[in-house]
Amino acid sequence: MATEVSITIDTEFSIAGAFDSPDCLPVSDPMVSGAVAGREEGLGFLLDLFQKYQTKSTFFVECANYFYFGDEPMQGYVRRIQAAGQDVQLHVHPCWLHFNKNPSIGTFSQNDSCAGRETGELKRIFDLCVRVFERWTGKKPLALRTGSLHVDRTVYRVMAELGIPLSSSIGLGVFRPEVPELQLMSGRHQIEGVMELPVLSYQDFSMFGNPHIKTLQITSCSWPEMKALLWQARRYGVDNVVILTHPFEYFKTNGERFEKLTRNRVNQQRLEKLCRFIHSHPDDFVTMDFASAAERWRAQEEAENICLTMPPWYAVGRKLHNKLNDMVWRY
Repeated sequence: MATEVSITIDTEFSIAGAFDSPDCLPVSDPMVSGAVAGREEGLGFLLDLFQKYQTKSTFFVECANYFYFGDEPMQGYVRRIQAAGQDVQLHVHPCWLHFNKNPSIGTFSQNDSCAGRETGELKRIFDLCVRVFERWTGKKPLALRTGSLHVDRTVYRVMAELGIPLSSSIGLGVFRPEVPELQLMSGRHQIEGVMELPVLSYQDFSMFGNPHIKTLQITSCSWPEMKALLWQARRYGVDNVVILTHPFEYFKTNGERFEKLTRNRVNQQRLEKLCRFIHSHPDDFVTMDFASAAERWRAQEEAENICLTMPPWYAVGRKLHNKLNDMVWRY
């Protein structure tokens, strides 16, 4: 059986400093479209690329932003993603509910973490976002990803109560849960009745030689590193490789207002190489979205928590490449 690679795209808007200054307003369209000279370097680039290489993907669409922006513009993006034949699932950043003006719903803090909340509060947050998701997509979510991958056992208990069977809310290089049983690098794991597919994390080495945990993301991992990880996952029998990315990773901006944009050639080339590689190795790798595999994944846990490792020279090359990309506007 081919190793399943799930490219997951967290599709979200930005608070953009609105909690710190009344002069700052949240940003919507530029965060997703990345329009540069009449071409979308964000969502448009992704949908065109996935069509070119027949890539299945899952867009985790953030729904709490409804409480600031209303249905649009995110609902329009959801329709485009669905029209392109790509999977849409639920993403939640709770801080957006702070903007709610409906007294019947209640008040919410600026806290953006799904971890560390009381069961009742978190259930209220998730339930409100599920309703938005259902209105935008016409269906119930099969999977949920928490904002910034902040998660604890309460998240899974609430998901189970709401009938959401799948999660992809763990990425140890982004956020490390307190309890050891949630410190998962790979695999498929039953937690409180929910099947968790963590974003693949692996061990590399810092410039000083110390072990370091990193999560597989397009913006921070070089293509040689990704390719080596895929072959290593194949060799060690890792069934699922989950990769994290965002539309805004495919263009550069000069600030959090997204007023000046340019194409991010490095990240676009990384993703295209990934899609081309998977497409050209069908016996070894296949792209898989959450909706297509949900029933099969739920039926069988892959509880082994395999830790892949990368030699130090990959880290050195990646750090230099990412630094150059960050420093040079048109690199």
